[in-house]
Amino acid sequence: MNRVLSPPAAGDEHDRFDSVSRRTRVGWGRVFGEVSAVIILIVLCAYAVGLLDAGRMAAGMVDIVDLLTQSWPPDFTDLDSWWHPLWDSLSMSVAATALAILLSVPIALLGARNTSPHPAVYWAARMMLNTLRSVPELIIAIVFVAAVGFGALPGALALGIHSAGMVGKFFAEAIEHADQAPIEAARAVGATPPQVILHGVLSQVLPQMADVTIYRWEYNFRASVVVGVVGAGGIGFELIAALRTLQYHKVAAILLLILATVTVVDGFGGFLRRRFA
Repeated sequence: MNRVLSPPAAGDEHDRFDSVSRRTRVGWGRVFGEVSAVIILIVLCAYAVGLLDAGRMAAGMVDIVDLLTQSWPPDFTDLDSWWHPLWDSLSMSVAATALAILLSVPIALLGARNTSPHPAVYWAARMMLNTLRSVPELIIAIVFVAAVGFGALPGALALGIHSAGMVGKFFAEAIEHADQAPIEAARAVGATPPQVILHGVLSQVLPQMADVTIYRWEYNFRASVVVGVVGAGGIGFELIAALRTLQYHKVAAILLLILATVTVVDGFGGFLRRRFA
């Protein structure tokens, strides 16, 4: 015997509509409150640092325009003497990125929950990554300049150690999000822990690791200009020397040279990312 389903009563439909409407209003109210809180926090922070000081900002813009006027046209008469420092900056970025990878991969494996041998090791590795990236590369560069002297070496060490903290964090998160099925399959066939990590974990996350590595290399080249300011070699050392002697025409030329090189590095990094990531 077929059972005939009676249509829902009009009162039930009205109750469901009221329930959905109520949840929607509550949801939008919560979103509005959260967005309002974020906007208020942003306005307070902007006020604290002076972004809302219109008079000060206007005076600063006038000074910037005056400085740009003094810097034009760029003076490229010393271009031949800048190629070697520029090469030092490029070499510094490559060496620093390689050092960061060597340091970060083992720490990331120890700092990922699914590959760490013990919770205490996990927390120790995470604390090490936090420590490495919490100290700015400029401060690390000053320490290494005092330790090993001026030149590209302290810059490469500073960038590499600081980058290890950030790269290791991204590596650890990628490892934690690896699919467990290949890992369990490797364990099921009797693979040793190193084999599980190599074939079950790293084989999955290599594209993400390559992407992070290329991005960090691009960042390290830009950061190499900054650490050069404290004597860590590279084109940044030439830039600060021109600034200290008020040679603004040379400053503009060096900045344009850095801009052109950054554009080339970013383009090459994009090519590598499409090729390997």
